[in-house]
Order: sequence, then C-alpha cells, then structure tokens
Amino acid sequence: MDFEVIINNLPLYLEGLWITLQLVVVSLVCGLFIAIPLGMLSAHRNYWIQFLPRLFIYCFRGTPLLVQMFLIYHGLGQFEAVRESLAWIILKEAYWCALIAFSLNTAAYTAEIIRGTIRQTPAGEIEVARSMGMSPLTQQRRIVLPSTFRRALPAYGNEVIFMLHGSALAGIITIVDLFGAAKIVNSRYFVPFESFITAGFFYLCVTFLIVGLFRLAENRWHAHLRPRQS
Repeated sequence: MDFEVIINNLPLYLEGLWITLQLVVVSLVCGLFIAIPLGMLSAHRNYWIQFLPRLFIYCFRGTPLLVQMFLIYHGLGQFEAVRESLAWIILKEAYWCALIAFSLNTAAYTAEIIRGTIRQTPAGEIEVARSMGMSPLTQQRRIVLPSTFRRALPAYGNEVIFMLHGSALAGIITIVDLFGAAKIVNSRYFVPFESFITAGFFYLCVTFLIVGLFRLAENRWHAHLRPRQS
C-alpha cells in the first residue's frame, strides 16, 4: 500500500470534503424548510389536503436518489422549453442539479418523519391547549411542532447521516466531491484501496461528528424525560 500518494493529494481530498459538506448542509436546510409544511399538510385529517403532499413523499421515497438526480441533470435538458428558460442557468450546472435532487429527496423523508411524529402527539396535550383558548395555529406553533421536533430528533439524525452517505452520488455527475476526489486519485495512480479507504475515513469522521452533535441535542431536549435523582 502506498499512502504517500494520498498525502500528496490531500488538498484534493480536503477540497472534495468541503464540496460534500456544502451539498449536505445546504440540501438539509432547504429540505427542512420544504419538509415542515409538507409534513403538517400530510398529517391533516382532510384527504384532499393531504393528497398532494403524500403523493410527493411517496414518489421521492419510492424512487432511488440516483434516478432522481439523473432525471434532473440529464432528463430536463432534453426539453427545448427548459433549455430556453431562465431555469437553464441553474439546471445546466451539475452542482445545482445535485443540490436540487438532494433537497427534494431529504424533504420527502423528513416530511414523513414529521408526519409520523405529529400523528403521535398525545391527544391530552391538544385538549389542554384548546381548554386554554389557543387557536389552531397557536396550538401548532407552541404545542405540536415543539413536541414533534423533540420526538423526531433521533430519526432525523439518521436522515442526516443517510444524506451524507447519499451525497457520494454527486461524484457520478462530474462534481469533485469527496467521492469524486477519490475517483480522480484512483484514475491517476491506480490505487483503489488507498484512494477509497481515505474517502471512507473522511466520511466516517464526519459521521461521528454528526452522531455526537445529535447526542448533545438529544441530551438537552430530552432532559425532562430522564428520571430525577433523589
């Protein structure tokens, strides 16, 4: 094994890691903003209100992320109307296509997490809020959503990790992310073990960081659930 090649190409890996972190963080933020209203609407008791959000969630959870990314990056470009529109300024760039695909994909999974946790909200909490004269909007803002976010935290932590791992697909559409950097090193020096195990090491380090941050958040937000010591 020749890890000298890896040391010499460490700046390339660090640049790829920075691109990966950009894609993951921005897509998670955008996806969360999309997922909150989607999750609330999909949890509504009215069938016609929940129909379109549930359809969106079903389509994006039911198809592979790679297919979604290819449809956005390769598929939309075949339509002349898209190429002549202002949207083509964004859609012709691989970076933005990956970002859109990642955002929509994580939005669907996060919305399903939110929908499930909203449905699990204890009825007693809602009844107490109603008895205090809270409007439905105030109930959602002060009771349902805070309780939902606390209970959704462990599942959302898994979604963040899955998004990090799924971001490796960006290297397939010419983006030099962490996985793309490993591909370049392997193609130049033919060291598949060293190049990809280095990428795996960086992914592992970021995963440990994410797990630690979510554990700290759970310890803080779930402190009231721990038994008090006498």
